[in-house]
Amino acid sequence: MKKLLVSLVITVFTFSGAYAQKFAYVDSDYILGQIPKYKQAQSELDKISSGWQKEIEAKFQEVDKLYKNYQQEQVLLTEELKKKREAEIVTKEKEAKDLQKAKFGVDGELFKKRQELVKPIQDEVYNAVKKLAETGNYAVIFDKSSDLTMLYTNPKYDESDKVLEAMGYSKKGSGK
Repeated sequence: MKKLLVSLVITVFTFSGAYAQKFAYVDSDYILGQIPKYKQAQSELDKISSGWQKEIEAKFQEVDKLYKNYQQEQVLLTEELKKKREAEIVTKEKEAKDLQKAKFGVDGELFKKRQELVKPIQDEVYNAVKKLAETGNYAVIFDKSSDLTMLYTNPKYDESDKVLEAMGYSKKGSGK
């Protein structure tokens, strides 16, 4: 009876170990930081964004200047000229806001440029993670750099370097 119980316990632990799910995590910020194409894309996006930001700031400064001039000259202007200047200020401000929305809005040019430059790289990372999950029989692979809060991560389960290798990049910043 005792031998049967022991063998049953061993069998249960053996099968439960066979069905144990494997988990791993990757750090997508680290992975992307190791890919030269991603760094180039980010640099290009930063440069484009900076140029557009300067253009928009210049438009808002022009609006501010028009408004200050209007305030100083307001007492000397006729009602007709006041309305004309106010309309000019409102029009210039609307133009600046429309430009800002066109460049930085939800479907703006920066979003489209990011989709063009960064999304293919992110898709490549996703495909490498998916392949790693399939070949390594992982049930779940977490992203350490996302909103998922991980209070503790054991480095032995970090598979970020394997993702980079699967993509053809060498480890720890040495590039492709």
